[in-house]
Amino acid sequence: MSDCIFCKIVNREIDTELIYEDSKIIAFNDISPVAPVHILVIPKEHFPTIEDAKDSDILSHLFSKVVEIAKMKNLEDYRLIINKGEKAGQTVFHLHIHIIGKRDLKWPPG
Repeated sequence: MSDCIFCKIVNREIDTELIYEDSKIIAFNDISPVAPVHILVIPKEHFPTIEDAKDSDILSHLFSKVVEIAKMKNLEDYRLIINKGEKAGQTVFHLHIHIIGKRDLKWPPG
């Protein structure tokens, strides 16, 4: 998609330092991190939401690589977030997984 910021990153129209890349995905640091480690992992193919990717093999590839990237970043504990839809907080409509780590969270909350 010509107006998708993540597609522009995939197509090298926007410069960013990649943490990981293979034939199907790329990973890079979030420009507005919420934790010391905040990485976005995205498919190179454009899927607006996780529902659009459900019939593709990309989901298993994404999740297997997320684990590898977390290990590569020495994350023992981390949180994965996928937002689906504007009301859930999705601001870029290109499937992406947030890896959030090195942030102390009190669990359970409250």
